[in-house]
Amino acid sequence: MQHVSQAPVTTPDAEPAPPEPRAFSEVKGWFSAYDQVLFDWFLNRQNDTPEASGDILELGAFLGKSAIFLAGYLREGEEFTVCDLFDSPAPDDFNLAEMRDSYPTLTRRGFETNYLAFHPSLPTVIQAPTSVVADRVRPGSCRFVHVDASHLHEHVVQDIASSRLVATPDAVVVFDDYRAAHCPGVAAAVWAAVAGEGLRVIAVSASKLYATWGDPLPQQSALLAWLEGRTDLWHGVDVVAGHPLVRIGDEGVVAPPAPKLLRAPAEPVAAPPAAPRPARPVSWRRLAKDLLPPLLTRAIVARRRRRRG
Repeated sequence: MQHVSQAPVTTPDAEPAPPEPRAFSEVKGWFSAYDQVLFDWFLNRQNDTPEASGDILELGAFLGKSAIFLAGYLREGEEFTVCDLFDSPAPDDFNLAEMRDSYPTLTRRGFETNYLAFHPSLPTVIQAPTSVVADRVRPGSCRFVHVDASHLHEHVVQDIASSRLVATPDAVVVFDDYRAAHCPGVAAAVWAAVAGEGLRVIAVSASKLYATWGDPLPQQSALLAWLEGRTDLWHGVDVVAGHPLVRIGDEGVVAPPAPKLLRAPAEPVAAPPAAPRPARPVSWRRLAKDLLPPLLTRAIVARRRRRRG
């Protein structure tokens, strides 16, 4: 069931269409191999658990790298919703500055071109500030929520509140940049929710915090059992705000199989061959020098001189 209407594309028609990616690795974005492995584990665990039903939601899509990945885990009857400003006007001056400085190449057309290279149809797209999500996505409908939108503190606070409203009881809610030096507002908002609002951390990677608004212990126990058998990921357990969380680090992990292109990439158009240069006319003297014996050549030259004289 589709519960959000798609917003119109706002990229100017005169802007040239971006080229289609020739592989998933060509889609620009920040999505490490070991976060791809963790996404894959959480989503496959949900898909193997019939009662873990629900939709998938992403707040902040950039050019679609994680959206393309997430869409591969949808089950029959589930919906994938993406919310991003793309190239719409920002709602305030601070957000406008953030968009201009951090995402100058972001357009909805770029997102759609990338996404449709891997999937036959677009997700439900809300082209608007993420503050509208709680009003447009059904409460308690999402089993997996990826929050990677604005880094401004007040916006992240709103995104955290929205994630709580739309999440199923045991949904996985993932926050990007929770510890990045250039995003202190994200750290302040996320850890405040952990300390005082009931957000429970399942695990953390270098870039993302994996949490739930429900009971994290079943997912933590299954995650620890899975990690015990891996040598390409290290892990440890810390206690924060009275609750355990799993720290996970990369020891050379390989990303899961990348999403496949729907069609073979177009071969690059070869440049037309250069037109042959016209041959330079050969003078009789050069021809004679190359082909005739020296004595005969000198006799011909002397004869031509006498005639001119």
